[in-house]
This record gives sequence, structure tokens and C-alpha cells, in this order.
Amino acid sequence: MKLAVALSLALPSMLLAQSGTQPARHESLKQEIRLAYDRGLAFLKGKQNTETGQWGDAEPVAFTALAIISQLLTPGRQPTDAPSPEVEKGYAFLLKNVQPDGGIYVKARANYNTSLALTALMLSPKPQDEKILLAARRFIIGQQNDFDEKGKADNAFDGGIGYGTPKPDKPAHADLSNTHFALEALYYSQALLADKGDAGKDEPQLNFAAAIQFIQNCQNRPETNKASWVSTDKADAGGFVYSPGETRGKEEKTPDGRTALRSYGSISYAGMLSFIYAGLDKDDPRVKAVMQWLSENYTLEENPGVGPEGLYYYYHTMAKALAIADVDFLKTKDGQTVDWRADLAKKLLNLQQGDGSWANSAGRWMESDTTLATSYMLMALARVHESM
Repeated sequence: MKLAVALSLALPSMLLAQSGTQPARHESLKQEIRLAYDRGLAFLKGKQNTETGQWGDAEPVAFTALAIISQLLTPGRQPTDAPSPEVEKGYAFLLKNVQPDGGIYVKARANYNTSLALTALMLSPKPQDEKILLAARRFIIGQQNDFDEKGKADNAFDGGIGYGTPKPDKPAHADLSNTHFALEALYYSQALLADKGDAGKDEPQLNFAAAIQFIQNCQNRPETNKASWVSTDKADAGGFVYSPGETRGKEEKTPDGRTALRSYGSISYAGMLSFIYAGLDKDDPRVKAVMQWLSENYTLEENPGVGPEGLYYYYHTMAKALAIADVDFLKTKDGQTVDWRADLAKKLLNLQQGDGSWANSAGRWMESDTTLATSYMLMALARVHESM
């Protein structure tokens, strides 16, 4: 098996640059990032369970995968470099949790855990693990929603993927966050099929048309989403909510008696990433719409629409989405042009604690857990550093 190993930051080259001028390289700032990264890695290594190889207890497979990804994205590391002993122990833990159905999880949230584990394993794939990786890929594909009439997008959740259950024939209702994790894992693992040649054609494929329809069903864009919850307020145009008819942000009663769901930041970046992984073009009006919403709502002081909650997930998805899309500058609604890379790097450096860790004082979605928060922030810094 000759897997493509240069996967660390090589993602879809959907150019959405907001300026033809590349930003300054910020060499001094990049040096600060590397120093902060080293401190963060030292903290993470100290949090690993040396007996089991895992990180975290609440969601050990997911947390271990995120910690592994953080280490493999270390600035200056080459994709061909051998993984550290800590990463190898983490990999061993992931492989110990491979289930008979092909998923990689302990008990619950099967897709969430499997998607992150597959992404982590694909960053340094081993030939002997090919069957496991392909089985995990099949498991994720099997979690795609297809309710009501099979093969027909007749349900708002069709095409998406949720947290997942250990029963592929009864997938959990989809949400945009888990869909973006699944699409990311499937994008990375596509290299497995390329390596298999004609044999790869027999592998199951995600229904990408249905996936795009689901993503669209989560977007506040009346032109393409006719659901009753869709906001007609221009302040929401192009942004996203958590899932069709459900938000983690605010709701608003409209003059005609409807309940409209407001767009919010972190899930809008997840929506943008989902469109990218699903292959939409930069000129697609749905992509342009979310980019405009993100530009007009740019801030590093909060997760727009939900305040401090999910802030570190917001930073992580922002860095990943804007770096992948090759966005140099953002133009805010007041006309200001911002160098998001420099701004975000400085913000994250200032938030780092003395022991090298990060933690969100708002504990929703486990962001007060230093292992999770530190992994998010290291991955964000890696994206910023690589794209500078």
C-alpha cells in the first residue's frame, strides 16, 4: 500500500482569497507560535495516560485523536517524519477500540469518534492498518441519513451524519458539526481508494449530492432553503444553524408568527468547511453567502451568536476554514480589512496559560477540559503558521 503521506495540511485548494496580495510572513510572530506550540505539546504529553496511551476520559477516542492530530501538525514537522512514542501509544489506543462494525469508539457517539480517529490515523497511515481504515470509512458512510423513501432526499436530515450509534442501520439524526467531521475524514481517506486502483471502485461512496442538500438545509439562505425556520433578516443571510430546525444560538419571533433561527459563528465555519469537503466551487452562491456572513461577523472576542460558549471550537474551525480556503484578508461590515492570521495568532498566544495549556472558562461542550481546549488551539495555531 503506497498511501499518500503528505496529508498534514494539504486540503482542497478551493481558492477564496479576498485579496490578491499575500500577507507578510510575520517571521517574528511565527517564532512565537512555535515556542507556544512547544509549550502546548509538553502539556499535552504530560496529560497522556502512560498505561493506556489515551488522552481524556469523557470521550477518550475523540480526545486521543485530537491530541494526535495536534502533534502531527507541529510546525516544521514533515509528513514523512516518524511519529513520536506518545503518538504511537495513542495510535495503539485507537486501534484497541476498533469495533466489529468497523467503527472506532468505546460505547456511544460512534461517528464522532470514528471520524476523528480515521483522520488521525490517515495523517501517518501504516500499510498493516489498511483494512481497519477502509472499514472505518465504510462505517462513516453507513451513518449517512436516508429517512423516509430510500434514495430520495425527502427528509430535511437526509444526506447528513449525526453523532452516530453502534447500529449503522439506525443512524442518529444528522447535525452540521458531525457532518463536517465525517466529510473531513472521508476526504483524507480518499487516498486509500486511489491506492487500490480499480479495486477501489467497488468501495461504497457517500451520496455527496444528498450531503450538499443537507448542508444547504442548515443554511440561512431563503433562496435555497424554504424551511419555515429560515431567517429573512439580512443579518443572518448566508450563516448556518446546527441542524434543520435546531440551533445552538438564538431564536427570534417574526412578525408573521414564525420562529426564526439565528446564524452563529462556529457552525457557520463548519458549514463552509462542509461545502469545501463536498466539492462546491468558490463561485457557488451558497459558498459566497457564508463567506460574506463570516466576513461581516468577524470577531475574536466571542463566538458570534453564542458568546463565550464554543469559543475554542470557533477559533479552531475559523483557522482551518480560512487557511484551507486560502483567504488572506477579511473585510468586515464596517469596511475594515483585517489580517485574520496575525490577529488570531496573537489572540491565542495571549490566552495560553502558564503551564502551556488553554481552557475556556465557559465549560459548555467540554471546553473547560484542558486536553480538548489545548488540542483545539494547537490545531488552530498549526493552520495559521502553515498558511503565513
